[in-house]
Amino acid sequence: MFVWDRKDLNNAQVAAIEHPGSVFLVACPGSGKTRTLTYKIARLLSQLKSDKKRVVAITYTHRAADEIHERIEQLGVDTGQLWIGTIHSFCLEWILKPYGIYHPALKHGFRVINTHDTERILEDLCSAVQGIKLTSFDCGYYFKPSGYVLTSIKSDKHEAIKGVLRAYWRTLRVHRQVDFELILFYAYQLIDKNPSVSVLLGSIFECVLVDEFQDTREIQYAILASILKASKGQASAFVVGDPNQAIYGSLGGYAITAADFGRQCGIAFKEMNLSDNYRSSSRIVSYFCNYNVLPVKIEAVGKDKNYASVVSFDQKTRRDALEDELVRLIKFNVETLGIAPHEVCIVAPWWVHLASMTRRLVAALPAYSFDGPGMVPFACDVDNFWYKLARIILTEASPQLYVRRMRWAGEVIAGLSEAGIEIPGLDRKALLRNCNAITIPETDGLVFLRAFFDQLCAVLGIDRRACALLKEHYDAFFESSQKRIDRLVKEGSEAIAELAMFRKVFAGRTGITVSTIHGVKGAEYDAVIAYGLLEGMVPHFSDPDPVETAKKLIYVVSSRARKNLHLISERGRTRGWSGDYQPTEVLTGCAFRYDQLFI
Repeated sequence: MFVWDRKDLNNAQVAAIEHPGSVFLVACPGSGKTRTLTYKIARLLSQLKSDKKRVVAITYTHRAADEIHERIEQLGVDTGQLWIGTIHSFCLEWILKPYGIYHPALKHGFRVINTHDTERILEDLCSAVQGIKLTSFDCGYYFKPSGYVLTSIKSDKHEAIKGVLRAYWRTLRVHRQVDFELILFYAYQLIDKNPSVSVLLGSIFECVLVDEFQDTREIQYAILASILKASKGQASAFVVGDPNQAIYGSLGGYAITAADFGRQCGIAFKEMNLSDNYRSSSRIVSYFCNYNVLPVKIEAVGKDKNYASVVSFDQKTRRDALEDELVRLIKFNVETLGIAPHEVCIVAPWWVHLASMTRRLVAALPAYSFDGPGMVPFACDVDNFWYKLARIILTEASPQLYVRRMRWAGEVIAGLSEAGIEIPGLDRKALLRNCNAITIPETDGLVFLRAFFDQLCAVLGIDRRACALLKEHYDAFFESSQKRIDRLVKEGSEAIAELAMFRKVFAGRTGITVSTIHGVKGAEYDAVIAYGLLEGMVPHFSDPDPVETAKKLIYVVSSRARKNLHLISERGRTRGWSGDYQPTEVLTGCAFRYDQLFI
């Protein structure tokens, strides 16, 4: 039985972990949600009585899955019977791959394409449309059990978009390809038309854990509920999230209630809460609580609870002075208050604003470095074999990263097996030794990886050109990477192609983080500086529920901060014929005693 030091968890966390049935846990920001989830999984694994049972955990991102997996291993718990990953990975591994032969679009085999492939196909199809201008951006969609939903707000383009999507899906079927949205739709169709799939999975799973339930879509709830219901009480569920942070509504995400999900699953959930915030100061907590959509009592209890936080709101700085203001705020936090640069985050609603601003900040602050998801030189396509291998190659061979690299090595070997390649004597340690022994004297990132891949293949006796799967993945990896680098260089990030930038992708934070509001979700920093907080951006001008969405977005931004929070609604940002953007009304309507800076 897994046990822990009583100081590791508070009473509410222990109650959730020790509850013997299914739990629906609402956890406020900074409440130790990840720790609770980690200890719950560790406890479940230690209680398994059969080596045929599995514990399944669904996370919103691969990064979250890696973090939780490593934490469990560090607790000394065997993870051999744990499966953890995103809902797309779950559907691929547990439903499409083993049962795809029962679906007409999958029975002859299939390949998952990445977002670059999707954009390329859609752009080709859009360019052939007569009389209306369409781009791949217009053609966003997601599936519900009843069909698909367009994400474009331009209703006059909907018929043309539907035509493009029909042609797109035909193209995928002809080439036996599946995109990320079809992974979910085909998985739903398989379990809907083949109830035995849910019955079998329900008999294997001891517990299904769901992280960030508020970002889950209707079709995802339906897939998981089908499996849980088919288990007839054999499988329990542990569902965690925060309805106040449900900011993916435009992509179909919503915070289901415990009662509704319970009815779908045939489960009686125990509703529980985590309301102690270990992250932020009392002043920060008192601020972001102004934006609760669903009322909840949150108390700061962490080591920084008494920190004299600076909370500022600037709606006077003009757009042409915004760069100078951001520079001042960065220097104020780092040089005056002593906050480490990697504990500072710059946030804005859209990447189009961040790209140009980051370029200017890099020039204005040459002594600082900047990190961010939008500055990654290649797509993080976890299903691509060469991406899996690149993680090992670009990560330092150190004792601290040994467990992580060993797990990645296992995924690479599994990828080779899936491609029909079996290498006698190649285990995880041998693969790492071979990777560690290779030295490539090259500073260009893509040139380095090409040379490394070639040398490793020669050592292992692999002809990547002779294997269709490896060749497809290789071409996709380098084509999408080159396109991404070209775009970033055009936006002013000249150094993005350098090997040092490639290595930073898998390294810890070293510089100031630059991110969108959606991208920063789940992270935390000593100081958060947010700009572009303007009506029409926060919330988006097309949002059907602007007040609630604006509250959730500002709640997410504000609750990332431990110590200091700076909010900016700059003036003079034009929206064309309708004049300038105005500050977000929910923000200006908040009565709070802000700190005044640089007067």
